[in-house]
Amino acid sequence: MTIEEICRAAYENKYVTAKLGTTEKDDLIDRAADDLVKNTDEILKANDIDMKNGAGRGMAKGLLDRLHLTAERIKGVADGMRQVADLPDPVGEVTKMWKRPNGLMIGQKKVPMGVIGVIYEARPNVTADVFSLCFKTGNTVILRGGSAAANTNKAIVDSLHESLQAAGLPDECVLYIEDTSHESVNEFMKMDKYVDLLIPRGGAGLIRSVVENSTIPVIETGTGNCHIYVDEYADIDMALRITDNAKTQRIGVCNAAESLVVHEKIAPVFLPKLAELFKGRVSLFADEQARKYLTDSYEATDEDFGREYLDYKMSVKTVSDIDEAIRHINHYNTGHSEAIITENYTNAQKFLDEIDAACVYVNASTRFTDGNEFGFGAEIGISTQKLHARGPMGLDALLSSKYIIYGNGQIRE
Repeated sequence: MTIEEICRAAYENKYVTAKLGTTEKDDLIDRAADDLVKNTDEILKANDIDMKNGAGRGMAKGLLDRLHLTAERIKGVADGMRQVADLPDPVGEVTKMWKRPNGLMIGQKKVPMGVIGVIYEARPNVTADVFSLCFKTGNTVILRGGSAAANTNKAIVDSLHESLQAAGLPDECVLYIEDTSHESVNEFMKMDKYVDLLIPRGGAGLIRSVVENSTIPVIETGTGNCHIYVDEYADIDMALRITDNAKTQRIGVCNAAESLVVHEKIAPVFLPKLAELFKGRVSLFADEQARKYLTDSYEATDEDFGREYLDYKMSVKTVSDIDEAIRHINHYNTGHSEAIITENYTNAQKFLDEIDAACVYVNASTRFTDGNEFGFGAEIGISTQKLHARGPMGLDALLSSKYIIYGNGQIRE
C-alpha cells in the first residue's frame, strides 16, 4: 500500500472504531494483551535482529536500552494494555450541560479524534501502548516507526492484527507504515486530508522536523533535560537516593534527570557524597564552585547545562538561593519534569508555583513522569507544549469534543 492508501484506509474505517461499545473495546484490548504475551518468542526473535543491527551501527547505549525487549518487558507492556482496558471509557461523556434563556439545552460531549498518526523512533513498546490508547478512545491509528525497530514493530503489529481478526474487526484499526525512508515520513506529514492529529515521539531532531513540516495538527512531545534541585534544607540521604534513581535507573528515557542544581550551603556536604555514590558510574560536568567538592569531574560548558545526555553523564550547577535555581532551571529546561528536594514548605511551594514545566515534583524522582505511573495504563507521549494536552498523555488527550444542543422548536430572531 502507498502512504496515501494507508491513510485513506484508516480514514474510511474510523467510524467503525468510533461506533464500538465499551465492552467490545475492552475485550479486544485484553485479547491483544494476551496475544502479545503468547507471541513473545516471535517478537523477541525480531527484536534480537534489531538489537544486533543497532549494535553493529554503533547505536548509543541509551537508545539500545529503549529498543531492547525482554519477556518481562513484553509482559509489562501487556499489563499496561490491560490497565487501559480497565479504565473508565471517556467516549461519550457529557462534561457539562447548561440551559439558555431561550430554553436551548447545550452540552459538551467527548468524542474520538478520528485518525491519529504517530511517528516514533527505536521504542517498540510504543506500538502496543499507542494502539491500546487509540482503540480505547475510538480512534484508528497509523504507526510509522524508525528503521532501528522495524522488525520488532512489524512483529507487534502482526500480533495486534491477529487479535483484531479473531474479534471480527478490520486490520485498519491499526496500520503500520513499513517504509522507513525520509520520503515516506515527508509524505505522511502532508496527509491532512485523512489524518486528524500527528504525534512525534523521539529525539529533538525528529520532533522539530515534524513540527516544522507537518500540515497535520501536531502535539509536540519533548526531549527531557530534567533537573533535580537540592535545596539548602534538603535531607541529604533522600537527595542522594532520588538523584541516583533519577539519573541511573534508566538512562535512555526522557524523564531521567540530566542536570543537578545544588544550593551552595549544602554543596560541601552533599557533593562529595554524590561523587562517591557515582564513582565509576556517572561522569559529572560541573561549574567551578561545584568542582571544589567533586573528584574527577569535568568543567561544564553552557551547552552541558542544556544537554539531554541519555547517558551516564550529568551537569552540576551551584546556586546561592532558590530564586537563582528557578531562573537556571527555567532557562535550560525543556518543559518536561523538574524536582526539588527540600524540607522547607515555603521553598517547595515556591518551586511548584514558579517552575515552568509539565510536571513539577517535591521530594520525588522525575522518573515517575509516565502514563503508567500516573494511573493512565499507558501513554501516547509526554507533551511539553501547553495547548490541548500537557504532560503524560492518556485517554483524554486523544479526544475532541462536540456541542450537543436540544431544542423544542426555537428559531433565531
